[in-house]
Amino acid sequence: MARNYVQPGETLTFTAPYDVTAGGGFLVGVQFAVALTDAANGASVEGRVRDVWDIAKATGEAWTAFAKVYWDNTNKRLTTTSAGNTYVGVSVQAAASADTVGRVKLNGTPA
Repeated sequence: MARNYVQPGETLTFTAPYDVTAGGGFLVGVQFAVALTDAANGASVEGRVRDVWDIAKATGEAWTAFAKVYWDNTNKRLTTTSAGNTYVGVSVQAAASADTVGRVKLNGTPA
């Protein structure tokens, strides 16, 4: 193996930008991740940047399957609104407008 290989890139160590709970999304710079443990603001936290997750979503908007989804860092939830938000992946199933959680496949790479 190449001597400059460090680690797989699906899980990374971040400094929590605010208090995060296990399973909750967070954004550091342009990289979105899901916290694997609870962490206080400023603490180290392992975050997963790939895979499929159930994450808080904006109510009032219905999702179709495989629509682009974005992280609304102000409200700490997913949305289909691109303006002012960070692209994080695609929905993998439809969600009703009243749903508070959406299922999303994270793209792993900032767009």
